Amino acid sequence: MTSTHASVMKSGFLNDTFTANHLMNCYVRLKETLNAHQLFDEMLEPNVVSYTSLMAGYVNMGQPKIAMCLFQKMNGSLVSPNEFTFATVINACSILADLRTGKKVHAHVEVSGLRDNLVVCSSLVDMYGKCNDVDRARQVFDSMGCRNVVSWTSMIVAYAQNAQGDEALNIFREFNYLLGDRPNQFMLASVINACASLGRLVSGKVAHGVVIRCGYDSNDVVASTLVDMYTKCGDVSYSDKVFQRISKPSVIPYTSMIVGAAKYGLGRLSLGLFEEMIARRIKPNDVTFVGVLHACSHSGLVDEGLKHLNSMYEIYGIKADAKHYTCVVDMLGRSGRLDEAYQLAKSIQVDANAGALLWGTLLSASRLHGRVDIAVEVSKKLIESNQQVAGAYVTLSNTYALAGDWENVHSLRSDMKRTGVYKEPGCSWVEIKDKTYVFYAGDKSIERGSEVWSLMRKLEQEMKKRGYVGENTGLVFVDVEEEAKEEILTMHSERLALAFGLISIPKGITIRIMKNLRMCKDCHEAFKQISDIVERDFVGAATSSQPPTMRQRA
Repeated sequence: MTSTHASVMKSGFLNDTFTANHLMNCYVRLKETLNAHQLFDEMLEPNVVSYTSLMAGYVNMGQPKIAMCLFQKMNGSLVSPNEFTFATVINACSILADLRTGKKVHAHVEVSGLRDNLVVCSSLVDMYGKCNDVDRARQVFDSMGCRNVVSWTSMIVAYAQNAQGDEALNIFREFNYLLGDRPNQFMLASVINACASLGRLVSGKVAHGVVIRCGYDSNDVVASTLVDMYTKCGDVSYSDKVFQRISKPSVIPYTSMIVGAAKYGLGRLSLGLFEEMIARRIKPNDVTFVGVLHACSHSGLVDEGLKHLNSMYEIYGIKADAKHYTCVVDMLGRSGRLDEAYQLAKSIQVDANAGALLWGTLLSASRLHGRVDIAVEVSKKLIESNQQVAGAYVTLSNTYALAGDWENVHSLRSDMKRTGVYKEPGCSWVEIKDKTYVFYAGDKSIERGSEVWSLMRKLEQEMKKRGYVGENTGLVFVDVEEEAKEEILTMHSERLALAFGLISIPKGITIRIMKNLRMCKDCHEAFKQISDIVERDFVGAATSSQPPTMRQRA
């Protein structure tokens, strides 16, 4: 390349902008941006191609700020940007999530008369989505006179990445209805991710069918999202089927399987996959170790979990962070080693959000083992930092109740009322055909309510015959008769969803229930009993996503 540059210089063609642009493009393709920039600086009359090529080179090399500086320099010259220039600088704003600059570039687009340009508008939709401004992304999308698969994909990705999975699925349906065009792998991966975040197994299977019809089932990225979707929807066996069909799985599908198996208590499967992955010389990442530590926690393998924690940096060069230490605190807490868990939590420097999860995990373990002393200290930390305040109050109140300290129970409840702190209501949902039915704790106005209550009473009676006694450890009961306690437990949202599923979903089909909060211990035990009574399989999963917004309210 250097010799070619020298030959062009000797021949006197370097002053020709067209020839210099070709030479600069060669440098850009070879990722020699410094040489390209030097050539650009030597050009007498750089044109729009010169600026755009160099900007694109810097964006592709992960240096978007330099690309934006070049755009500013261009604005100060007599050279006007074209559609590719705008698309490039908008892409730079996307990478940096720089909404402020992105809006300025958008205004420049409007002035330049390119507001209807397909390439520019698709880039704007993508930029606003990555900057978490979905409303503006939709405004640009709706204003487009002409759209292609790229622009539709950008809008779907914008919704999916901003926790608006229902809207992402609606746009996908609209795309199929209006265009009937073949979706690309990026669109399908985003749609599947949306199904995963919502726990929508039926919609996920429909998307899987589209993947197969379009021939993307062997695509590593799409297959990895399918593995993740099936595990998040509680169908680990099908997730494994998809995983086994990947010819050369990378760290991503392996990690999805490891995390998914750990989530559903299949600790040995999770750890076995990790060993298989290492045997294949596939290097784990930080998320892989979250799954491994989670598996050790749920399988009671504390010593093995601590070994994995130490091996992260020593063997793989991965520095443990808050999410790994939270898993270890959970692992120690579950095994009753509360003092070790407390000392570990105090030794870690974390930000407010990560700290809330860490201390919240320790608080739950303290309540489970009746360690009022640790629960009090942890609750104070959460309340003082204004993190998980409602949960901290309720958990501490439950801990005092288990210890028989009713004076502090009443005091805490009074403080909650006085300060206006309310706990997020328990919510569960079950998907039946193409509808999602949502249930809130204590809601007596549910659809087919009389049938639900009748079934739950029969199941409660049958469980009692088998020796089941509700532990009531998840709630604080003050001056409540025994029958009333049972009724309160029966009205937990997951039990309402389960009963509705039993009367609505045919036998032979697994009932999958999603929940916005962790299932209480009593309901977990009840689910196992009911599964044995009715001889049906249930899957319950807590998800960080909110209940579906476009839903059939039960």
